[in-house]
Amino acid sequence: MIRALPHLARLRRLGDDTSGLALLEFAFILPIVLTLSLAGAEMTNYIITKMRISQIALHLADNASRIGTGSQLQAKTISEIDINDLLTGAQLQSGELDLFTNGRVIISDLEPMANPNTSGKYKIVWQRCKGAVTGFSPQYGNLKDPTTTTSNMDGMGPQNRQVMAPDGGATMYVEVYYNYKPLIRTSLTPAGTISEIASMMVRDRRDLSQIYNVENAPKAAC
Repeated sequence: MIRALPHLARLRRLGDDTSGLALLEFAFILPIVLTLSLAGAEMTNYIITKMRISQIALHLADNASRIGTGSQLQAKTISEIDINDLLTGAQLQSGELDLFTNGRVIISDLEPMANPNTSGKYKIVWQRCKGAVTGFSPQYGNLKDPTTTTSNMDGMGPQNRQVMAPDGGATMYVEVYYNYKPLIRTSLTPAGTISEIASMMVRDRRDLSQIYNVENAPKAAC
């Protein structure tokens, strides 16, 4: 009994020792803090990427509405080179996102069925696509798919958000799809496809009869 007293004293001192309490608490909470920190960083990266894809779609629609060769005294003509330059600009704007490797861009030309457009109906006249990810096709009218409506349309775009084209003019409609790759994949981080749309009315007078290609430039067909 007397010999056990020193051991009991040591155990009592050990029980009263709180010098490693903070370290122990930190060890317990570290996995939670680390998981939340990584999820926060991943969410921030996702939001920034989505914003950049949205800006690419908007700038592409805006630039598509401005392209053309000609003066203010005549209708501007557009060519396949103009469209290819548009797409090249989108790729350069995407930077390290590498849009044409990880996604796909679709440009559609929406025009009235007639001028004046008394019926209030519209048609898709031409489409151009580019991107290595071929799983994405035009969602609001596909000229290559006979089962989709591309003429006598009420407008183009999601329900209740459809855009139209002015009489004698056109509206450029852009769809951008991007396969987002998480920095660190966890169940708390987003993954999948980022999709953004944008449209812009052609503001200059444009020759809508055809797309000229006297240079025989490659066509970014869908």
